Amino acid sequence: MTRSVQAVAYRRPSALESAAGEQRLGLETSRGATPTGVEDHPRFFTGFLTSPQVASAGLLAVADVAAARYYQRLLRASLDPVVTGNGDRLRFESFSGCGGVYARLDVLAPGLDGGEVGHGTTNVDVNNPLREALSRIGSDDPLHLRVGPEELAVTTLDGPVVEKKVPLPDRWLRGFAEAQVIAAGFDLRAELPAAEAVRFLRALPRGGGRGSVGPRWVVPAGGALRPTTRAVPGAVCLPGPERLIALQRILRHATALRVYGPTVAGADATASAWEAVLPGMRLTLTLSPDASRGFSGEGGVLDALATDEAAEDAELISVLLAWEPRIDVADLTTASGLTTERVRAALVRLGTSGRVGYDTAEAAYFHRELPYDAERVEKHNPRLRAARALVAAGAVRLDGALATVTAEDGHAHRVRDEAGVFSCSCLWWAKYRGGRGPCKHALAVRMVRRGAAAVELVGVRVDGGVR
Repeated sequence: MTRSVQAVAYRRPSALESAAGEQRLGLETSRGATPTGVEDHPRFFTGFLTSPQVASAGLLAVADVAAARYYQRLLRASLDPVVTGNGDRLRFESFSGCGGVYARLDVLAPGLDGGEVGHGTTNVDVNNPLREALSRIGSDDPLHLRVGPEELAVTTLDGPVVEKKVPLPDRWLRGFAEAQVIAAGFDLRAELPAAEAVRFLRALPRGGGRGSVGPRWVVPAGGALRPTTRAVPGAVCLPGPERLIALQRILRHATALRVYGPTVAGADATASAWEAVLPGMRLTLTLSPDASRGFSGEGGVLDALATDEAAEDAELISVLLAWEPRIDVADLTTASGLTTERVRAALVRLGTSGRVGYDTAEAAYFHRELPYDAERVEKHNPRLRAARALVAAGAVRLDGALATVTAEDGHAHRVRDEAGVFSCSCLWWAKYRGGRGPCKHALAVRMVRRGAAAVELVGVRVDGGVR
């Protein structure tokens, strides 16, 4: 697995302190993106949390996921959560070390009091002493939250710096992109009231996922979820149910549990999202289709990465983003002059560099800027690199709806295009049947077909007198 070392620097460790009869939670920020450019320690919020105990439990749940591995558990995992200020809310996000669980705590406007929310994205320090202090927050303790440095603390350039060297795998970055693409295909499948949500979640197994056999499924039944042995219409996949353990922290505060998933098509396991509705906030865990299968290999972004048109459209759309908490595709379509399909493809492309996320509760994208060098996402995608190499080598021959791709070893693969849906004779296709994105041969064919279509379009324009 390709890794880099990310230096995350803070002015001081985050801490929870008592002052004047109230608890003061100071979350220290690292270098991050803001509307005015990159800042070393941006400030996003100073004010009170209306539900201190709930917010503390939610933040700890996000930190739990960042520190966890649900597959190959003996390997170490420790990544600081990412915080985004969207003007009306704060979003705390993390990924598990194994790349198969994405967590997000949305602290909405009703959960915040007494301060304006800024705009931008950065890491926040959640250390062990802070975790212990947050776990002791009582229901009646007033909690003042500061996300960012104290103004007086940055009057000198030589102030103390707490620096962490974080091993950052490329699959973690790709996971952010893949998770939002997959979640964009989800619909609300069930909503459980508080008592039933608690019953259901407490009954889930807590053991390791490696011993589980096949995907589990649940189906809505009234205001409950009942297990089913197969993927019947309306069912939702529950892959690796022990990976929902982070929700245990907020069970007593939850007012409902919402379940999201794609339309069932076959018996293969699918991803799903589980949202705990809390006073003034939401905590969502999105699970990959299997505990041993991280989001980074799902291949949902490959089509957007493979087209130069989407790259150009993404540049245009990026100029129109303004740290909005809810990106309106129709507004972007009007402002950009692009079709709805091209706007959505551009948003997928922006997602590959961490510049947009997807909120299943609002069925909408949101703007953020991950504080990492995300150029590696495309560079280190093996299927995309292989497809580009096949195109460059002239290995693709088109023949109507069929195409022949001659691999490096001289073996010829047949790729069929049926109304934009590709299939291939290779082993990858035989194993996944498109469930993990296109194979390198189908990607190469799509690139060549798009190139041929572009040439034909230019020819028509020239013949018509347009140059």
